[in-house]
This record gives sequence, C-alpha cells and structure tokens, in this order.
Amino acid sequence: MADVVEKESMKNYQIASEKINTEAGRFPYCVVWTPIPVLSWLFPLIGHTGICTSTGVIRDFAGPYFVSEDNMAFGKPTKYWMLDVSKVYARGSNAWDTAVHGASEEYKQRMHNLCCDNCHSHVAMALNLMQYENSTSWNMVNLCLLVLIHGKHIGCAGFLKTWLPFLMLMGIIVAVVLAFNLQ
Repeated sequence: MADVVEKESMKNYQIASEKINTEAGRFPYCVVWTPIPVLSWLFPLIGHTGICTSTGVIRDFAGPYFVSEDNMAFGKPTKYWMLDVSKVYARGSNAWDTAVHGASEEYKQRMHNLCCDNCHSHVAMALNLMQYENSTSWNMVNLCLLVLIHGKHIGCAGFLKTWLPFLMLMGIIVAVVLAFNLQ
C-alpha cells in the first residue's frame, strides 16, 4: 500500500514539475518566494511568499485588504517549493484550488501586519485549509524554514537576486571594518 502511495506521489510530482514555466511565471502547486528590498538585503532568509493554484497562478497577500493575482508585491519569484497535491487531505486539484481561494478571500478582509499576520500567514492558512500532509498546524515560522530548506532558486538570476545584495553589503561592511582596523 505504501508503495502505491509513493508511486502516486512521484507521478504527481513529475506532472507538476513538467508544468512549471519560469519564463511565464507559472508554478502549479508551489509556494513561491521573492526578496523584499532592503529587508532581505540585511536578512536574506526573510522574504515575501505566495501560493500558486493548480494552474500556476500566484496568489499573495500583498498589503492590507489586498491579495494580488499573478503580480507579486515585490517582483517575480526567485525561489519555489513544489508541493505534492496527493498530500492534500481531500486529494486533487479542486481541493487545492478551493483552499487557495478560501485563504485569499479571508485575507482580503484582513489588515497586513509585518510581524504577525502577513504573506506567510496567508500561505499557511491555505495549507491548513487543504490539510496539507494531514496537518492544520502550518504557521509562518515552519513555512519560512521549509521554503528555506526545500525551495529551489529559479536559475542563476534567482540566486543572484536573492543573495548578491546581501553579499555586497557584507563585503562593504568587512572592507570598512578592515580599513578602520588598519589605521
């Protein structure tokens, strides 16, 4: 039985993987991430997230009472974490899309709070509604860590957009510290 479930999971993963189109900005069954200017330059693990529908349309809690569609608040995704639709409690793309829609509708009624109720909370609510991996304990902390661990950069440009500002800033700080220590 476990072997059948694993084969189904791999099949779903392969089908979704083939539908990812980074040029068109389509990431079916994915959580997407992009850096937030200045904040991510200082803390590159902190960024903006969204969740995609079964067709790859990105939904993100972009500000107070606003959930954008296919226009992320801080630019195109630089990382994505592909999830397995077979791990949705009710199974299937309809359950996935219903959960994404439900979370988006709820967050259209909420005030944005950078620390407590933000884009990560929106994605976590969608995962809770679909009971992804039989869990209703998704939150912004575990979501952030899992995107960090499982997220894949969208090519070299995505990697550079994520890490280059931080590395340049650290290089400047190191250079200034060394210059003061040499005097």
